[in-house]
Amino acid sequence: MTKPDKAEKLFKSGYNCAQAVLCAFAEDFGIDETTAAKLAEGLGGGMGRMRLTCGAVSAMAVCAGLMLSRGEAGDTETRQKVYALTRKMAAEFKEKNGSIICGELLGAALPKDSGPAPEKRTAEYYKKRPCAEYVRCCAEILSKEAAGL
Repeated sequence: MTKPDKAEKLFKSGYNCAQAVLCAFAEDFGIDETTAAKLAEGLGGGMGRMRLTCGAVSAMAVCAGLMLSRGEAGDTETRQKVYALTRKMAAEFKEKNGSIICGELLGAALPKDSGPAPEKRTAEYYKKRPCAEYVRCCAEILSKEAAGL
């Protein structure tokens, strides 16, 4: 199964957008799926369902760090590489989808309430929400970038 297929499947199984992307790549970074899901949970719904930066896009930034950072304080060399890759991937996502902002991406499908409670995952939810496509797009972008490293 490809990473984009896995990410989409994970999203449709109930993971949020950020979890689906990070979990699809977790094994590549030596992280188990449960840990990846915990790390990414707060990023879903545009960070805590605030509809800011798309959670799938945020997960790409996390993956950029996992791919390129040495995890050392003051390491501006790898920080610059992580930032550059994050910006490149976000720009590609924006070019393909028009925005990286959750609320803008959802448009008419944006839920009326603004509370923290996630919507129930029903057949209607998946019909009206483009999120599975955005998760797939991020996994495609990440797959391409990871292959180039």
